[in-house]
Amino acid sequence: MGKLVTLFLLTAAAVAAAWWWLGRPLAVPAVAADPGRIQCMSYTPFRGDETPLNPTTHAEAARIEEDLSKLARLTDCVRTYATDNGLDQVPAIAQRLGIKVLQGLWLGRDRQKNRIQIDTAIALAKRYPDAIAAIVVGNEVLLRGELAAADIAAALHEVKAATRLPVTYADVWEFWLRNRELAAAVDFITIHILPYWEDFPIAADHAAAHVDEIRSRVAAAFPGKEILIGEVGWPSAGRMREGALPSRANQAHVLEEVMARARVKNYRVNLIEAFDQPWKRYLEGTVGGYWGLFSSDAREPKFAWGEPVSDHPRWGWQLALGLGLSVAVFGAAIRAGGGGGIAKAPASVPVGIAAIGLVAGVMAPWALEDVLVESFGAGGWIRGAALAAAAFAAPVVAAMTLAAHERVAMFAAVLGRAPERPPAAIAWVSGLVLVATTVLAIQAALGLVFDPRYRDFTDAQLSAAAVPFAIAMALGGRRGGPRGRAETIAAIVLAGSAVYIVLNEGFANWQALWFGATLTVLAVTIARREDGRKT
Repeated sequence: MGKLVTLFLLTAAAVAAAWWWLGRPLAVPAVAADPGRIQCMSYTPFRGDETPLNPTTHAEAARIEEDLSKLARLTDCVRTYATDNGLDQVPAIAQRLGIKVLQGLWLGRDRQKNRIQIDTAIALAKRYPDAIAAIVVGNEVLLRGELAAADIAAALHEVKAATRLPVTYADVWEFWLRNRELAAAVDFITIHILPYWEDFPIAADHAAAHVDEIRSRVAAAFPGKEILIGEVGWPSAGRMREGALPSRANQAHVLEEVMARARVKNYRVNLIEAFDQPWKRYLEGTVGGYWGLFSSDAREPKFAWGEPVSDHPRWGWQLALGLGLSVAVFGAAIRAGGGGGIAKAPASVPVGIAAIGLVAGVMAPWALEDVLVESFGAGGWIRGAALAAAAFAAPVVAAMTLAAHERVAMFAAVLGRAPERPPAAIAWVSGLVLVATTVLAIQAALGLVFDPRYRDFTDAQLSAAAVPFAIAMALGGRRGGPRGRAETIAAIVLAGSAVYIVLNEGFANWQALWFGATLTVLAVTIARREDGRKT
């Protein structure tokens, strides 16, 4: 028992060290702290399940005023994108608070809706001339392929003639270079530069330099025209694209550096965006909902400007949860092995239990954090709950199986009739958890093979569920008898998916490498399983 106590203390120390390292604040470029340093921010008021895709959605004026009052401490300018869903109330509130508005109007395929947007924007400009500084006539219409450049130019001329305010059109920078004739219809050019979404994604360390270089390229293409970077930002959560990692620290890093370069070179930038917009996850997956400087529900800032930022701000709670799960792993193993039985077992058994406890203490709390961030919609929450359940159950049942010198039941025995099930309950329960883990892994893997762009890598969740079984089976000895057909097929699917995902995502994407390694571990684990007890 003394050996187990020593191993537990070492495991607890390792879990604590891991969470200290994961939660440590990361330094970001320091800038002067003054309330006006953010030139402008994109503002959309929707919260929770609210979406502008639903025409009945309407943001209340009191909520907009609450939001803009927060933003007024950081900026004196907001950019909007449309005039419906309650956004027509923004200019009046902004005028009272002393905030300028880059008033947006939404253009699309529906000519009737376009007419309403144009007329409303013109009316707002005439009613609130002290608030509206310019009008953004259309946003990424060319990118979506919904109107021709000539249609956009006609709308620009109409709005300009009716308001006499500066007008512009906003789109991804490449589309301005492909439609240079639009420059004659605008007072200034508004380009979007989102390094994360580039065809060849840019890592956070190089994002600000990329923004600077692209702006210079566009400025050279349109001499004499002012260039506004109408959207620049970085997501705080979501899946990697090549070397582009969404995180709080990277978000702070990119925004700080972009603003610093803009000040030095005296050009205008608008950050996207003020508040997280969960509805964008319907269109872009997890990453779409996490571009805000403020969280969606709490409306609290994600970081303090110029100060170190933690990517796991609740790491203290995660450490406590990890230590608790490690205790559960050791306690369940002692109970299953009869205490003294573990002491008499080969040295590999207590070492294996300690290894499982370490994996559980680090990966399971991380898995829970990812589930809370990545789950969206009823289906997403069901899947997230299943992943979390597997992440927390697998270490406990795997440790019990190892300590009891039992095998994990084959898939056929788990899913078969009662007489075909193994006599030991722990063998059947562990087999059931492994079946669930395998099904969840295949679902995630095939999604990343056939429709990968907006899908998350469930790295921590599957690691917490799969690695404990790999440890238990590796240290539990070989089994005799025939290998299951279901296991063979599942292993082939997982291994093949792992190879494809890594090659498709690129070796710079460590999330993909981690996910591929986890799939491989699970594939090897179930492929080498054989029926029967140890001899």
